[in-house]
This record gives sequence, C-alpha cells and structure tokens, in this order.
Amino acid sequence: MKNGPLSVVGASVLWGTAGTAGLLVSADPIALAAARLVIGGAALGLLARAGIRRVLTPGLLLAAAAVAAYQLCFFAAVSRTGVAIGTVVAIGSGPVFTGLLSWLLHKERPSARWALATTAAISGCAALIVGGGAQAGGHAVSGVLFALLGGLLYAFYAVTAARAIGGGAPSNAVMGLMFGGAAVVMLPVLLWSGAGWLAEPRGLLAALYLGLGCTALSYLLYGRGLRTTPVATAATLALAEPAVAALLGLVVLGERLPPISVAGLVMLAISLVAVAVPERRLESQP
Repeated sequence: MKNGPLSVVGASVLWGTAGTAGLLVSADPIALAAARLVIGGAALGLLARAGIRRVLTPGLLLAAAAVAAYQLCFFAAVSRTGVAIGTVVAIGSGPVFTGLLSWLLHKERPSARWALATTAAISGCAALIVGGGAQAGGHAVSGVLFALLGGLLYAFYAVTAARAIGGGAPSNAVMGLMFGGAAVVMLPVLLWSGAGWLAEPRGLLAALYLGLGCTALSYLLYGRGLRTTPVATAATLALAEPAVAALLGLVVLGERLPPISVAGLVMLAISLVAVAVPERRLESQP
C-alpha cells in the first residue's frame, strides 16, 4: 500500500489538533465548524479548480452535501448527548458504515483482520473518550441517532471519494469538488451563526489554521492516501484523531487521563498498527 496509510494517519493527526485550536476562541461551535469548512473548502476548490469539471458527477455532488450535513449532524448529536458520547458514536460508527457500504455497494469485502482490528480500535476509542467521564444530555436517544447519521454520512462521502479516485479521478479534484461544494452550503450557516469573531486576530488565526491545516491540507493527504489504501482501512486509521486530541489535552492543556483512558489509548494504537501493516507481510511470516 506504499505510503497510503501514512498519508491517512497524517490527515488524522491534523484532525486531532482541531479541538485544541478551537479553544483559542470563544466562538459558537457551529460558527467555528462552518468557518473551518468554508475556508478549507474554498481553498481546496481553488486549488483544484482546473480539474473539478472533469470529475463533476451526481455522486460527488451528493458527497459534497454529505460533507456539510455531517457537520450539522455531529453538532446536533453532541448538543444532545454531550461531547464524549456524541464523538464516540459518530467517529466510532464511521469505519463500520464504511466497511459495510464498501461491501454492499462495491463488493469490496473487508478482511477478518480488519474487522477484529476495527472492533478493538472502536473499543479503545470509546474507553479513551468515555473514560474522561461522559454524561448524556436530556435528549440522548435523538442525539445518538444524529451521531449514527453523521457516521453514515462520513462513510458515504469517503466511499464515494475512494470510488472516484480508484477509477482514475485526481484526488485533489475530487476533494476540491466535495469540499468546495460543502463550503457553498455552509456559507449561509456561517453568516447566520455569526462571523464577527473573525475580526479578532486570534479568531482569524484559529479559523485559518482550522480551515487550511485541519481541513484543506488534511483532506489533500486523505485523498492521496485513498489512492492506495482501501477506504475501510482508511476509515479505521482515521480513529487516530481522538488519540491525538487526547494526547494534546494531556501535554498542552494539562488534562489527566484515567487508567481506562490510558488502556484505551494503548488498545487504539495497537489496533491502528495492525490495520496499517499490509496483510501480505503478515502472511509471509513463518
């Protein structure tokens, strides 16, 4: 798989820094997410503008809408269940839905090792986040449903992008179309939720980092990884995101991890290594 898994993990590391960067400003979370997607999507769209017309398909336009809808579902989920549970369900269900969609739509059946490693990775992710103390809000059921819908939307746009890239479409153009389209959808959301905080230097710097680093650069890496990495494997490797977020909280913000979270972090790391190593290399061992 060459450097595909490394590119996906690099994208996940950037995603994992978003939470810490977001703490630099006091903007509404929806406004922050909208600004991130508008800036990052515009950058990806401009970068790939010459190739977008060549990859313009109904499927990728639906994927662009799914990118925007994922953000809204995620914040609807965490507002009802709390950050920990909403994050675990949304991020944890993504690889499962991705594997199922790849199997059902494109006959790409995930391996048994992927299934075992993904199960362990999701368990580690849950222990890592919930170990910090998760409490559901007053609308837990609807919040979990929104989180599951978010996981399904993520799987849909990941599988759609991987299919287009696997068919020969340039990964930069695919990401430019999806996220450029999502930026158009999210611009009214940004204006509605308030953009005055962008006039402050700290707010603008945070938004630029979230947009250019955590969205534009990360999805360029993710698209490059999808060239040689099965999308189900990439979705599991993306679970490195909460691990990076937890480590940054530990090192930068002075947070503490309880033993169950430490165990979850270790389990997650082992599982990601197991997924990243090509199976042929393991089968050649005596």
